[in-house]
Amino acid sequence: MSSPTPFADYLFVTEEDGVKHLLQEGRSRESVFLVGNVMIDSLRHFLPVAQQSRIGDELGLKNGTGWRRFGVLTLHRSSNVDSTEKLSHLLGAIDAVAAEMPVIFPVHPRTQQRLTEDGIRHHAQLRLIPPVGYLDFLCLMSKSTLVLTDSGGIQEETTALGVPCLTLRENTERPITISEGTNLLVGTNPAKIIAAARDTLAGKGKTGRIPPLWDGQAAKRIVEILLKVVPRAKAS
Repeated sequence: MSSPTPFADYLFVTEEDGVKHLLQEGRSRESVFLVGNVMIDSLRHFLPVAQQSRIGDELGLKNGTGWRRFGVLTLHRSSNVDSTEKLSHLLGAIDAVAAEMPVIFPVHPRTQQRLTEDGIRHHAQLRLIPPVGYLDFLCLMSKSTLVLTDSGGIQEETTALGVPCLTLRENTERPITISEGTNLLVGTNPAKIIAAARDTLAGKGKTGRIPPLWDGQAAKRIVEILLKVVPRAKAS
């Protein structure tokens, strides 16, 4: 059987594992380029603006000396929120975290529907708010003590920010955030979530580093590569 025709001539990847996977799929080494993560380009570009957000004042997360300790939660995946039982168990674990500090929960519409229809209760310090914009949310993440999420992008953003992240899933498509970054895959078992959160709050949680080339220059590298290889390819 012949290999399928590739859709792209040039492939730009965020981490070394991406290079390995593409080579295993039969792509030529000359077509694969390790450039970094363009989403982190956006984060680094907008972070100074996000730091000027008033969201901390609006939510009462700041005091006379600066930011209070708080967490951030997001839940939107169908596997976590479409089942009333599953969502209740997850929020029960979050309640244990909220008992120790406020947890800000911008609620996704599908999650809000489940909460409203089923009347799921939660701790008073688990603060449900409407979805917020990118800059406000980036500000919250950057100032938080801990992020709990089932979002793929947030796993990458917290690693870039150096903020501890607990991923409430059984797997992830962002393995570098675990092998090198601040992300810990804890699954959906309430006991494991609570234990990992308490370790983090006690200063015993996972530490990590920012992956190579996640420096805000990925797009620039892509442009530089295209300016070199495309004319050369056309000439040949």
